[in-house]
Amino acid sequence: MIKGTTKLLGVIGHPVEHSLSPAMHNAAISHLGVDFVYLPFPVKPGDLKAAIAGFAAIGVRGFSITIPHKQAILPLLSEVSPIARAIGAVNTVYLTDKGWCGTNTDVEGFLVPLQTPPTPPYQGGAKDATSPLERGNTAVESDSPPYETRAVESCPPPYQGGAVESCPPPYQGGARGGSDWSQKVAVILGNGGAARAVVAGCAQLGCAEIHVVGRNEQNLAEFQQSWVNSPRPVQNLQVHTWENLSMLISQADLLVNTTPVGMYPQGEKSPVAEGALDRISAGAIVYDLIYTPNPTQFLKDAQLRGARAIDGLEMLVQQGAAALKIWLDKESVPVDVMRQALRQHLGLD
Repeated sequence: MIKGTTKLLGVIGHPVEHSLSPAMHNAAISHLGVDFVYLPFPVKPGDLKAAIAGFAAIGVRGFSITIPHKQAILPLLSEVSPIARAIGAVNTVYLTDKGWCGTNTDVEGFLVPLQTPPTPPYQGGAKDATSPLERGNTAVESDSPPYETRAVESCPPPYQGGAVESCPPPYQGGARGGSDWSQKVAVILGNGGAARAVVAGCAQLGCAEIHVVGRNEQNLAEFQQSWVNSPRPVQNLQVHTWENLSMLISQADLLVNTTPVGMYPQGEKSPVAEGALDRISAGAIVYDLIYTPNPTQFLKDAQLRGARAIDGLEMLVQQGAAALKIWLDKESVPVDVMRQALRQHLGLD
């Protein structure tokens, strides 16, 4: 029950009615028995500055950020974490003595399924389902891939400088060659905001090569250059146009879709033609940030070829859990409760 003492958390966006965050966060809050509530707050772009000032005035403890505010909020914050600056976006804000501080938990959310043994539905047990939701089907926003054929120019050489951060031990038994990610090749479909979080995650894993595939050569070059002067420079990042995808798939230990292709209501589509996916190696990890439908056609096709599949639902849960730990100042939160709440909300159980 909401009382006068109840502390406020929330999510801001425009629109925000479709957000799944209230379902999972309020389930965890109820399970923990803490006096908090998590609410959706629709905030138009022109109202962002006034909204966060109002939040401070009424004692909001923290909030999530979704489209279109993830970049726009950066200059309005007192402090921004290095990982958020590297990605160029904030998805979690919390209040401190210094004011509003922003970070990005998408990288942590992306990495957790790669660092722990997967549980159903990742191993082929996910049910195909049609969600009642009409929007909000990816863990983070991203760009669409092209399908046109164009001449491919040679790609600029990969950036060779900067240290790669260490991270917890990776998932033991996923991609080819054991658990040492320093020998692994990651291929990322798309070069939007979602891809930035995935690149940062692959750098933390210590992947030997990180390949990003997109449609616009200028945008790809800018994407690559942005990591050169980043607070967290990335080694061995190479960019490619879509025509190189088939060759890259044959090398991939980790193949990640950050595009919206295959998202509900167009769940029959895949960002990768079946012929190209035939080149995936058995045992490679194929990861789709989309979580509705579950599994996507992309993941179904990959599993039929012996790949290990991870869907975007777990990333959504884990990035939310990381944010909730910050807001509640707790070392752990009931991730299973959050996951189950989302699966029920999406009609997956």
